[in-house]
Amino acid sequence: MKISLIGYMGSGKSTIGKLLAEKLKVNYLDLDSFIEEKEKMSIDEIFAQKGEIYFRRVEMQYVKEILDLEGNYVLSMGGGTPCYGNNLLELNSKSKTIYLRASIGTLVQRLQKERENRPIIQTIKEDDLAEFVAKHLFERRDFYEKCQEIISVDNKSIEEIVNEIA
Repeated sequence: MKISLIGYMGSGKSTIGKLLAEKLKVNYLDLDSFIEEKEKMSIDEIFAQKGEIYFRRVEMQYVKEILDLEGNYVLSMGGGTPCYGNNLLELNSKSKTIYLRASIGTLVQRLQKERENRPIIQTIKEDDLAEFVAKHLFERRDFYEKCQEIISVDNKSIEEIVNEIA
């Protein structure tokens, strides 16, 4: 089975994805890492040097490439991936899509601890982070909620979430 984890940054896609893949004894793939390897530059460098339109175009290409891979795996991706092009349609038709839903409070709490590792929010004032997250979630909710399964991650341990998915 191919499982695609979808959700906003800080929802736990990478952490849960790695542990879920380990539990299911399948490969774990991270779309951003896959893109960086193929493009020979970081996501930040791609955005800075080639722009978002280029990034979204190659992102769509690599989503299709990964979905065409043989075998079973768990795939995590950036929070914006399902919101562009035909990505969500492709993901829903060729994998089991799971939206890791987290409340704004949970996301803000997690993201405040990871600000230095997340360029998109480094310049957002701490007092403005909740509004920033809320705006993005509002814009993306329709896409996220078209996933085949929705799992709430609030007030659950990583192990509980992994077991619930497995």
